[in-house]
Amino acid sequence: MSRLPQLEELLASEPNDVFLNFGLAMELAKARRYDESLTRFSRVIELDPSYISAYLQQAKVLLQTGDREEARKVLASGVDRAAACGDQHAKNEMEELLNTL
Repeated sequence: MSRLPQLEELLASEPNDVFLNFGLAMELAKARRYDESLTRFSRVIELDPSYISAYLQQAKVLLQTGDREEARKVLASGVDRAAACGDQHAKNEMEELLNTL
């Protein structure tokens, strides 16, 4: 059963919760509701630019939609942010994906 309704209900009372927004973005991606998922990942990054996972996951959804150029931009931003945050693992993971594009 989808967790979408539960997440949407929780977000109604806490619209700025980064974790809930990320969870909803992931569930929307699983449901192949890509446009909504991308919007939600953008919201996560807006709320917390240091939420590094959002960059990688947003890029993956962009690749699902065929938007390689935007995926490159998102990954480049994510690499920069991960470096600034000292998250070498995430930086490496995004650089690897970026190098395949």
